[in-house]
Order: sequence, then C-alpha cells, then structure tokens
Amino acid sequence: MSAPEPPPATIRWLRTIRLIAYGLAALLAVGTGAALWLRHDAGVEQRLGGMAVPPSVSIGGPFTLTDHTGAAVTEASYRGRLMLIFFGFTHCPDVCPTELQVIAEVLDALGEDAARVAPLFVTVDPERDTPEALARYVALFDPRIIGLTGTPEQIAAVARAYRVYYAKVHPPDATEYTMDHSSFVYLMDAEGRFAGLFRHGAPAAEIAAAVRAQLRRPGA
Repeated sequence: MSAPEPPPATIRWLRTIRLIAYGLAALLAVGTGAALWLRHDAGVEQRLGGMAVPPSVSIGGPFTLTDHTGAAVTEASYRGRLMLIFFGFTHCPDVCPTELQVIAEVLDALGEDAARVAPLFVTVDPERDTPEALARYVALFDPRIIGLTGTPEQIAAVARAYRVYYAKVHPPDATEYTMDHSSFVYLMDAEGRFAGLFRHGAPAAEIAAAVRAQLRRPGA
C-alpha cells in the first residue's frame, strides 16, 4: 500500500526548502555568510546584514532583454539608478509572490527615493512569460516593478551572469510544468556593479536600509 500523500501546506513548505537549498548550492562558488558586502570605490567593504560574497567573485554584467511594455532594454537602460533584481516566473505558487511583495514594501519604505531604484523581475520561464503576461503579473504587486523577458538564450545568459539556478520540472500527474529556481534579491549600484545579495525571507526593512546606505554613497 502506498504512503498517504502529505497535505498541500507540507508540500509547499518542502518545495520552498528545496528551492532555498538549490539556490545555496548554486552559490557555493560565491560563498555564504551573515553579512551583506557593499563595495566602495576605494576597495573598502562595509557589512550591513544579509549574505556575504567575496569581492573576487563577479556577479552581474551586460544583458539584452525585453520589458513588459515590449521595449528592448539593456543594463544601460537603468544606468544612474540602483537595480533591485529578482529572478522568478509568473506561475510561481509561493516564493515569487512573496518576494515581489517584499520589493513593493521596499519601494514604499523608500518614499521619494524609490524613484532612484529600478525594481526588475526577470523571468526564468520565457516560454510562458511574454511581455503581456509579465505586465499583468507585476501590476498585481506594484506598478513600478518592471518585468523582463527574452529569448531562452538571453535568459540563460543573464542567469549565468547573476549565478542564478533554474530548471524546468514536470511534477507527476501535473498538466503543466513548473520551474525550480534560486530565490535571491540582488542589489546593483548606479553603475551596474554588484552591491548586495539578500536571501529569500529577508525583511523589507533590511533591504530598504541597504538601499538607503547605497544611495548615500558619494556619486550615487
């Protein structure tokens, strides 16, 4: 006799734990810890809370994608603003809605300074996440959030640049596939350089404090 199927809440919890584990495994080359590192022009680093990333590790880089209005964009499109980036997909049942809600709370907490931040939601499911689908989805959380999609090759390239894990999964007896993916929020400075990394579950107040610190830097 087969074992009884666990309740849906338990399944969602186990899936969230698995996603976090995948994300941590994907970032083993980056390193983990209890501090967020902000790189200063002089090479000095400051701990503000979050995760630790060795300064020798490269995160981020050029990308070419399409935003939720259908416009072609690159990383240079957001130059002069901080970028707050999260990778996910619109069919995500729990992790993505949670993180996008946190990003919306960060924008609210920043007040007028939110205009100096580009909040980007990059899909890892370009097959289903068209610009139109992203436009409907990001509007559920905050109209300031920008949805980004692209060809599978473009998504793979930006995921490599940010060391993002993702994979298509076909659950047994399911009619549609889902996506496993790492669930970190990236903070990039006004020049597009890596400035911080937050694990899933980081509170909005912690992220907002790091964004404010970055905005106070000379030249930000």
